Amino acid sequence: MNGDARPDVRSLTKSDLEHFLSCHGEKKFRADQVYAWLWKEAVHSFEGMTNLPAATRKLLADHFSFPAAIPEIRRHSSDGTVKTGFRLYDGLMVEGVLIPSGSRATACISSQVGCAIGCAFCATGQIGFYRNLTAGEIFDQVTGIDPTPGPSPQREGRKLSNIVFMGMGEPLLNYSNVMAAITKITSHDGLGMSPQRITVSSIGIPKMIRTMADDDPKFHFALSLHAATDAKRNRIIPFNLRHPLPELAESLKYYHKKTGRRFTVEYILFGGFNDTLTDAKELALFCRNFPVKVNIIAYNPVAGAGYKESSAAAKKAFVEYLEGRNMVVNVRLSRGTDIEAACGQLAGKPAGTRP
Repeated sequence: MNGDARPDVRSLTKSDLEHFLSCHGEKKFRADQVYAWLWKEAVHSFEGMTNLPAATRKLLADHFSFPAAIPEIRRHSSDGTVKTGFRLYDGLMVEGVLIPSGSRATACISSQVGCAIGCAFCATGQIGFYRNLTAGEIFDQVTGIDPTPGPSPQREGRKLSNIVFMGMGEPLLNYSNVMAAITKITSHDGLGMSPQRITVSSIGIPKMIRTMADDDPKFHFALSLHAATDAKRNRIIPFNLRHPLPELAESLKYYHKKTGRRFTVEYILFGGFNDTLTDAKELALFCRNFPVKVNIIAYNPVAGAGYKESSAAAKKAFVEYLEGRNMVVNVRLSRGTDIEAACGQLAGKPAGTRP
């Protein structure tokens, strides 16, 4: 995966580490120390494991690689949002966004370099797909996304209150690594964050929605819908041509039946395309199939996409129609548009996507 013949140390379980270290004459407790450095202290090198003997650190470095996502470039928005470009072992770059709110903050993180879905309105879709991120690279975004000096955001410093998988990539197409990262973020021997503070957003992969439901997730799920008819969704989300809305709806019914959980429907309003009262009615009809809440999102400009933001009047009428049908509706404000850090604008641009 990382171009190194040595396995990634963060792909090992604690039992794997215990076995390896014992086979090389190390005491069993060393595995606990290594594991804590990896998933609690979030170091990026074996040299950073300062309570290990030099010989033990060398042993690890000789046998394992340590690919990491290293914060390299940060851009600060006038509204306080911070976009970070993380440099990867192969020279590629992935972006994450920190959205502060008082003493708390939300981390918007990526799951892939690029994206294979190719949504017409999304900057990430324009660059194509390069590769999946490892669980460790996903984890690194969470621990490295806050530029505030001092302790990590998950400990004594600014409180990282939420994590959203809404950055670059389609999380359900990198399912195993996303789930592994969430396990480390939420487990007691990792960051210990509540899964109720994590949201995984997907364009809607029916097969993987069913798989996720079978795994009984404790985190929140959000569906990026953006159009409630196949005719319109096909135009902005090519994936919908292969897996149209009736198939998607059946997987969502399965998800609700299996988990008993309500999910969120995300809907970007594009001016003159999907923001009429007819569109609102179609959205309401689609959402009658399951208990949901709806997040209305403003369109954030992407060069060459050819879409525009909905007018204030159209947005108001759209929301009022849904609320008139007793639907739970939240209108989300865009953050970080001046640094291309808002929804749909991430594309690994700070230093180029390729090395």
